[in-house]
Amino acid sequence: MRKRAKKIIRMFDDAVAAEQRYQFQNAKKVYKKIACHYPGSPEADIAAGRIVEMDALSNELRIYKRIDRNARKILTEIGMDVANSPAIMELLMEADAIDTDCEKALFVPIREDYLEECIERVSTDMPEDPGENAFGTGATPPFLLRPERDDLSPATREEFTEIVETAAQFTDSLGILSVPVATDRTMSDYEAAILMERYFSDLKMTCTRRMSDEECNFFSDRDDWLDGTSLIAGMTFMPNMVEPFIRSAKAGNNLLLLDLTIAGSTGPASPEALLTQIHAQVLFMMALAQTINPGIGCVHGGIPDVLGLEGDLDYSDPGQPLINSAMARLNLWVTGMPSAQSGGSTSIINDIPAAVTESELSRNKLRTYGVHILRHAMGALGNLNYFSLEKFVLDCQRERDARRNWLTTRHDFLIPLYFPEDRNVVNGIREIAEKGGPKNADHTLNNVGAFYRWHERLAKAAREKEYFPDPDEAVEANNGELERGSEEESYTQLQDTFLKT
Repeated sequence: MRKRAKKIIRMFDDAVAAEQRYQFQNAKKVYKKIACHYPGSPEADIAAGRIVEMDALSNELRIYKRIDRNARKILTEIGMDVANSPAIMELLMEADAIDTDCEKALFVPIREDYLEECIERVSTDMPEDPGENAFGTGATPPFLLRPERDDLSPATREEFTEIVETAAQFTDSLGILSVPVATDRTMSDYEAAILMERYFSDLKMTCTRRMSDEECNFFSDRDDWLDGTSLIAGMTFMPNMVEPFIRSAKAGNNLLLLDLTIAGSTGPASPEALLTQIHAQVLFMMALAQTINPGIGCVHGGIPDVLGLEGDLDYSDPGQPLINSAMARLNLWVTGMPSAQSGGSTSIINDIPAAVTESELSRNKLRTYGVHILRHAMGALGNLNYFSLEKFVLDCQRERDARRNWLTTRHDFLIPLYFPEDRNVVNGIREIAEKGGPKNADHTLNNVGAFYRWHERLAKAAREKEYFPDPDEAVEANNGELERGSEEESYTQLQDTFLKT
């Protein structure tokens, strides 16, 4: 019989396993024992460094738990502005979900016990879960970027077919195939989905808003399909999404509940407050979906976005992968909910090689911190306004190489994200709601430099530790080579079909 591993090796493995379960203080205790009892050993050298990291990771976990608590507090003490939607109000009133005794709420508050009951119904299991660090397509960019052509328009049936056939060659690299690009009138949304069904057997996503009732019902109880939908933005409802949301929930479609709040524009400027508002809005959508159809599958699609230096949405900003990694960690570490974020894209339009490089650096950063499902990572560019088949192929090829390298060099340690704290989140969100938006709130002015300070903290960590990712490498590694085009050629407003009539 083979002998068991030495005690020091078993202890070291136990510490790493505790990290993977997010039990950081338990891991710290074991690392301290290794450093104390086996001085001079290679394990002790590593353990000494991990002891400090366990405190940083524990602090990060504490913040994510607070975000989850505060998001629920937002729903029960401030509420969502849905009073002007008869359909939503009827659902909530019939379920006795509204806290009519809450006097400090600004909008419609949800009873705490009812909210908890609904959240408990949300399954943490996902039958077709592609696993962590699953990169894919998404966002339905409105334009197909065609090589050496200036015409901008959706894809034709023939072009969309070529894209899906190509995607079928990269099932090893694609974690999810969301509708990659809008199609023209030669193909309906349903026909596009059926084509995806024909060529791609893994997890897929579509938007059923413009489909007929019969077409929408096709996706009912399909584990390999997600119905991308939204309802809440800026703590109020989107009128054009109420009926499609309710219909999809009644049909029993697995819902990817999308929230596209932008820091400092449609949401708070501080990272913690931004994630808290997004989390609250997604939890409200989950609660309403469970009210309509108890037990329905829900994926947390909180997608935080950031503004670049010019004040416009910027997928090249180094804060984009960082804030999405934090959103993923909130769900991976605390809620256990299936989670889909955004990353791996770029603002670059007219330089495919530079766009591919920047996207790869973003994906690698996301992978280093650990995420779940990442949409928009393959083929998208120009802040999600364009899809390029050429870039898609190169992205998938680069991802194969990156995954190969990751599998051969990876370690099981978790790297701190040093997520910045904001102890005034609930009051800040209340102020933003009272004043009609973040641009009018003192809370926003007090957090203007929050993302910059976060970048600086991570840059300091990168200088101190060899394995730590440099948060600025995505924009500095190719300094002078990443051409983004003139201001006139750049499209800075996020386009997403389910938000448009």
